[in-house]
Amino acid sequence: MPDTAPTGYQVLARKYRPATFADLIGQEDMVRTLKNAFAADRIAHAFIMTGVRGVGKTTTARIIAKGLNCTGPDGKGGPTTEPCLQCENCRAIAEGRHVDVIEMDGASQTKVDDIRNNVLDSVHYAPTSARYKVYIIDEVHMLSNSAFNALLKTLEEPPAHVKFIFATTEIRKVPVTVLSRCQRFDLRRIEPEVMMAHLAKIAGLEHAQIAPDALALITRAAEGSVRDAMSLLDQAIAHGAGETTADQVRAMLGLADRARVLDLFDMVLKGDAAAALTELSTQYTDGADPMAVLRDLAEITHWVSVIKITPEAADDPTVPPEERTRGQAMAAAIPMRVLSRLWQMLLKAIEEVSAAPNAMMAAEMALIRMTHVADLPDPETLLRKLQSGNGSSAGRGGPAPNGGAAATTTRAILRGPSLTAGPASAGPSGAAVAVAAAPGAYAALATFENVVELIRRMRDVKLLVDVENGLRLAAYSPGRIEFVPAPGAPRDLAQVLQARLQGWTGARWGVSIVNEGGAPTIAEVRDAGRIAAENEAREGNPVVQAILAAFPAAQFEDITLARDIVQEQQAEALPEVEDEWDPFEDG
Repeated sequence: MPDTAPTGYQVLARKYRPATFADLIGQEDMVRTLKNAFAADRIAHAFIMTGVRGVGKTTTARIIAKGLNCTGPDGKGGPTTEPCLQCENCRAIAEGRHVDVIEMDGASQTKVDDIRNNVLDSVHYAPTSARYKVYIIDEVHMLSNSAFNALLKTLEEPPAHVKFIFATTEIRKVPVTVLSRCQRFDLRRIEPEVMMAHLAKIAGLEHAQIAPDALALITRAAEGSVRDAMSLLDQAIAHGAGETTADQVRAMLGLADRARVLDLFDMVLKGDAAAALTELSTQYTDGADPMAVLRDLAEITHWVSVIKITPEAADDPTVPPEERTRGQAMAAAIPMRVLSRLWQMLLKAIEEVSAAPNAMMAAEMALIRMTHVADLPDPETLLRKLQSGNGSSAGRGGPAPNGGAAATTTRAILRGPSLTAGPASAGPSGAAVAVAAAPGAYAALATFENVVELIRRMRDVKLLVDVENGLRLAAYSPGRIEFVPAPGAPRDLAQVLQARLQGWTGARWGVSIVNEGGAPTIAEVRDAGRIAAENEAREGNPVVQAILAAFPAAQFEDITLARDIVQEQQAEALPEVEDEWDPFEDG
């Protein structure tokens, strides 16, 4: 299975790198497609491999290069998906010294000159000793736009002796003009069961004793990457000196005991801040990273949430049976809204800890915040308590008389401004929500004028202006309003008015728009005299007409009737006589 016979020590990721398609794990679909293509002599001239780190993209490219150029032990073989690993071409490619297999690092050779020197200048020359000249470009998405453009023509119509194999972790950064010229293979993350079996096999070949739960920890930390798993296995073997336990792997990875993290999770949900801080401090003393603890809490939150939705998700081979049992019990007991709230708080906490100067302090503050929020009632429970009179007013001495706390709050809002409700422009507040369907809500709003007065008392200035200027009332009854919108009225006036009235009164309201029958608006009635004077001035005053003709956008700032001016002047011209004057008095 080893790709080469190296001198000295090689890390496991290199020592056990797959040399044939049979050695690849977890990529059965790709292997099947390539085998069929080789068997039918339908080998594409360009391939692109994509996937996360460490799943075998570059390794697959080298295996394809071997298969294309393998001549067999007798030197007469053709292209095959089972390279012999013995001929000169196979050995040279495995050792990275074959002159006709050119590997290029797209991350460091990004310029158009690099493509010209490594590919374009030599692509038309026949291979020296191999059947095909193979160009392998790793991290191809790092090439510049100019480099991609320079490669396009050759990539579309390469010589018959040339094959291109690209590898990338960022397939979206590769231009579609390149993707359309390649046969694409998406390499998947390795499944946990396959990964654990592979690690156990490698450990056996290395004569190392590793506990199954330790392999599970390594598999979980690798996140589907074979190279990451092999590197962690290499480190674990050295850490355990040939016999490695789960505790040693956990200490190596800086992880807290999963069972202890579950205990911490329980403490947070129970609102036991003191116990949660003590447990976090103990794990920190034992070497756990505060950031890793919060990430473990987030992972458990996600795991329990998924189990709650899909119970079969509990059958995870990387999770011990006792932890599965605890996870299923938590999923059955914890409401989804609590899990969602905890998830959001953990995301915020992880962000804060990463930016805080002291990670432990930030983690402790996050736990304190989560434990205090954990025992808060949800909005539905709070509303039920307020409706039944068991809210804040009940806690101060029992339900309020004459209908309970809800009815009392309703009357307070209808009679005058409520300091607890706050400005109604922000929507229904806590005090307003408390007034749920009070029987007397409609009785206090017998006329539309009562509705306008309520809006004025609630200090919703914007809604008051919109109602006075944009609502032409067509029909009104308590709980029902029909109106014709005036020109310039907001489009959402009906929705806003309905939401405000329902929030303030706790009763259901229907507000709808009709097409005819609307009375003048409140502003039109109030300003009828002024409007009539404006119309009279527009139609009968030549000076005003001349001004409006010269300045069409001019508006009336103020109107004073001529008779009012005359009366005012006459009043000012009369003398102020205190005593009656008698013309014969002096005679």
